[in-house]
Formats: sequence, C-alpha cells, structure tokens
Amino acid sequence: MKSSVYLTSCLLCLLVNGKAACRPQIGTLLEGLLKFIQEGVKFSEEEPPDAKEVLSEYDFIVVGAGSAGSVVANRLSEISDWDVLLIEAGGKENYLMDIPFIAPLWTLTDANWRYKTVPNGKSCLSLQNEQCVFHRGKVMGGSSTINFMVSTRGNRRNYDHWRDLGNPGWGYDDVLKYFLKSEKITIPELANDKKYHSTSGELTVSYAPYRTPLADAFVQGGAELGYNIIDYNGATQTGFSYLQSTTKPGTRMSASRAFLHPIRNRKNFHVKKRSLVTKLLIDPITKTTFGVQFVRNKKKYEVRARKEVILSAGAVNSPQLLMVSGIGPREHLNDLKIPLIQDLKVGYNLMEHPGLPTVTFLVNQSVTFLSSEVLTNVTASKEYLFYHGGPFSVPGGSEAIAFIDTRDPKNPDGDPNIELFYISGCISSDPTYYKFAGYSHEFYNAVYKPIEGVHCWTALPMVLQPKSRGRIILKSADPHEKPLIYHDIFQNPEDLETQLLAIKETLKLSKTQAFQKFGSRLHDIPVPGCKHLEFISDDYWRCAAKQTSIGIWHLSGTCKMGNSSDPDAVVDPRLKVYGVKGLRVIDASIMPVVPAAHTNVPSIMVGEKGADLVKEDWGLIPLSG
Repeated sequence: MKSSVYLTSCLLCLLVNGKAACRPQIGTLLEGLLKFIQEGVKFSEEEPPDAKEVLSEYDFIVVGAGSAGSVVANRLSEISDWDVLLIEAGGKENYLMDIPFIAPLWTLTDANWRYKTVPNGKSCLSLQNEQCVFHRGKVMGGSSTINFMVSTRGNRRNYDHWRDLGNPGWGYDDVLKYFLKSEKITIPELANDKKYHSTSGELTVSYAPYRTPLADAFVQGGAELGYNIIDYNGATQTGFSYLQSTTKPGTRMSASRAFLHPIRNRKNFHVKKRSLVTKLLIDPITKTTFGVQFVRNKKKYEVRARKEVILSAGAVNSPQLLMVSGIGPREHLNDLKIPLIQDLKVGYNLMEHPGLPTVTFLVNQSVTFLSSEVLTNVTASKEYLFYHGGPFSVPGGSEAIAFIDTRDPKNPDGDPNIELFYISGCISSDPTYYKFAGYSHEFYNAVYKPIEGVHCWTALPMVLQPKSRGRIILKSADPHEKPLIYHDIFQNPEDLETQLLAIKETLKLSKTQAFQKFGSRLHDIPVPGCKHLEFISDDYWRCAAKQTSIGIWHLSGTCKMGNSSDPDAVVDPRLKVYGVKGLRVIDASIMPVVPAAHTNVPSIMVGEKGADLVKEDWGLIPLSG
C-alpha cells in the first residue's frame, strides 16, 4: 500500500527538480499512479467528455469552466430546449487533484495560468523578480480545482454594500438563498441551522477528518483572547473556527466535480476543453454579440450564439477578452489599434487580499505538517487510500480561520477587516511552498533554509477590506499574449496599517497558553530587506509586509457591476455589458467590492444568481424583483 507515497514523492521530485534529476523515479511514478487508481479509491464520476463535434450554433455559449462558469453551464442546461456550449482553455482534472494535502503542487503545473504582476518597486520585493504571483486555474473547475478549498461567504454587510452602491437584488437577504442553493453541508452541528445552511446542494462543505493539536490550540487561543468560537458562515462572522472546506470529507469538491460531473450525459450540453476563446463576435453596427472565435490545436473555429454569450473567464481573462474584442477604454484600445465597439472602464478596479505568510512560529513538538514526514508515512497513506482520512485529507495543511474587526474587536457581530488563516506548517515545511508563493531563492535560503525540518506554524494575517486598486491592460492585441497586471497591494497606506494590526493579532495569539504548551516562539531570522530596522518593531513589520506579502488568489472587480450613473461600471445589476447586446459577464470580475471572504464560494453564488437572471430575462422563471 505504498503506492500513494511513491506517487506523491515522485511528483514532488518532478515538480521541484525536473525530469532529468528524477529519471530513476519516473517508472515508480507511473507504477504508483496505476496502483493508486486500481486500489479502489472512490472518486466522483468522470467529468463531461470533450465534445467530438461542436454545433455551428448554440443558444448560450459560456466561456470558462471555473467556479462561476460551471454553475452557469449547469443551471442553463437544465432547460432541455436550450443548447449550451461550455468552452475551457485548460484541460481535464485528474484524480490526484482531489487529494487536499498536496494542493500547492498544482500551482506549479500547466493547470495554472501563472500570472505575475508588473514589478513596481513597492510590493512583493522579496519575490522572484519582485513580481507578485497571481494563481488562476487553467483546468476544468478553474481555480476551485487548484485552490486550498476554503469555504467562506463573507459578511452580510459586504453584499448590502453592493446593493447600496446601486445594485438592487444583490443585498445579503437577496443572495443568501443562492449560497444555500449550492451548499451541501456535512458538519452535523451546523447542518441543523436551516436559516444559514443547506444539505441539499451540489457543493459539499465539511471539516477535514484529521486535525493536528495546533489546530485546537489556534481555536482555544482565540477563546483565550476573548473571541467567540463561531460558525463564520452563520448569523455572524467575527471569531475563531475550524476551517469549513469545499471537500467531500477527504477529497476536493471542485466546481467541476460539484456542478459538471453530474450533468455529463445531458444531451443539450457540450464542452470543449483546451480551447482558447480569442474573440467575441460582435456586429459593430448593432453592437450585438452573435458568437465567439476560439482556437484549439492551432485551428480556428467560430460558433454562433442564438441568445447570449456569457463570460465566466475570471478577473483576468474576462477583461482581456472584452478588450481584444473592442470593449474597453477608448484610449487604450486606440493605442493598440483595436477597433472600438464600446468605451467602458474594463480592467480597472482590480482587487486582491494581501496576506503575509512570513510571520512564522517554531514549536518544540512534532505537531505540525512536514511534507517529508507525511509523504513517507505509510500509515497516513493507508488511512487516506482506505478511508480518505489522515494528514492527506487536510486542504494544503490549512486547518482553521479567524475573522476580526480591529475597529471593534469585542463586538460579536463586527465587520471583519482582517483574517488569520491558520496553516499547520510554514514556508520551510514543504520544498515546493516557496515556489508556490513566488519567493526568490535568495530570500528562501537566507530566512527559511536554516529551519528546514523544524516543526512550525503560520497564522497568515490578511487584509479583508483593501482600499488599494490595480488595473489589467493588454500587452498587445494578440489574445494569446498574457495581459499586463499592475497592482501595488499597499498602494493605499491604510492597507499597510491594517496589515500591521493583523500581524499584531497573530503575535498576541502566539503568546496564549494554548500555544505556549508547545513552546511556540517567533522565528527570528529577519527579512533581508528589513535588516536595517529593529526586529519586530512596527517599521520592521511594515517593511516585511512590503517585502513578503502575497496575493491570496482573490482577484476580482475588473468588470465592475454598477448602475447606469456609475462611470466605472462595465455591467449592469443584471450582469449585462453596457451598450452591447447579447453579452454578460458572470464571475468574480463583476464584484464592485471584494467581500471579506475567500472568493471561490462567492463566485459560485454569482454564478447561481447570474443563471437565474438569464432565465428571468428569457421568461423561464418569474422576475425576482
């Protein structure tokens, strides 16, 4: 029963060292993969097959099979009279992607678009080439197939704010039903709360079946500091909790697995994988979208849409596709000689939650995850293969979470502006982690190589209500070229001060009795770029934040939703692109303000509501008002 150990260790070798260095292990890798599948591990049904023949015309064409697009394709194809085509640039999932513990590996593969920001000399200074790494899934299920599986919705005030910005129908009372529609919670003590949870949806949400002692210390430490232990997806959000994850205990529940696998046999539903949509087909006179152009295996195709084209390609690809098709800022498109269809603020309002993985604590007991220990533990391997339990069932080593309102910390119904994301490990716990985060070799060797093999933990402090904004622009008119991403995550100085407050909360937590039982102490090798400052002073932490904070995969806002009086709006509250017929955007890019949440589940909610808006507008369900 050592096959999964062989398999995972070989994968690590290949990803970290390359094929040549691991040549002796490649045979073992293939043997392990075969045995792994043959040993009867029960995964979901296969995803929908790639359509052998694409029709010349569909009622709806959905671009992007990520968190929102998977939902949209599912809900629209419920109507048997509607033909739906889903186009995805990436390929199919594989069985290994369902193993929660090894989630960071997939960001180092072709399942990730591997976007990086343009260096600005102000943030991500200790990362390779001073570029922030922005992970985006290029695979069926999108980022939900390669992320850390965190299930958070955000605060009710986030959605009421969307409504108050001029977006009727997007308040919390309006969107809660869509969170519930998707969810299938399997946590018994939460499942009884019928107002805030559902057991009938497709997206399974659970606790990991395995837990380290330090996960308990995190939650108990929060209680010591006076915070409540809560259900953060329930009535209130502030407090500490074990992590609710999009897992079917022990295995990943991606959006593809939840929403596409069950409909693989629908006759009116087609999928084209490894197909890059390169242009929206729009009549320049009537400004009506009538189809898409896509490329597969270097061959160009055109498909028409009888009713609508729906962009669900995400906060980078949706604005890129709009702009290469002539929808975007007039001056920018003129510079690239792209014929203008509609002048809109596409690509602006880029938001991301900055987080700091380098506030690291060491412990004197073997109570955290070291990948070298987990991957060679035959008992852990057996426990996962037979029961989907043990360390392999923990999403990327993340076990708990806290939401805090630093402006009113003792208010049980606060409006959180920081998050502490607990991971039973640190950058040195896994040989791929610093590459996943994007740090330079020099930074890693100076700060983390000296503690390799030492048990450690991280409560990654995160800014939840960032005021900084970035922008995505085209590098050229060529849709195959990645766009340019400009984002200084601390451009607004308030965000840096909020990050400092989050760091201080982490330091307080580390000093609680719950953590001191394990001899917890701050890792004291300073960030090289901040050596000139007094260690752990406020100025040191401000410097460390600029040097080492990273994005947490929550890109949003680049096709902003707003009413007709909002000069920055790209789509209206029904998600229709202003001034262009037959075209909607339904994904995280429409979020006017990023919610205080990891954005996978909110994106699924946007997909649910967006699909209903389409059905309403085509007379299939009554208008919700």
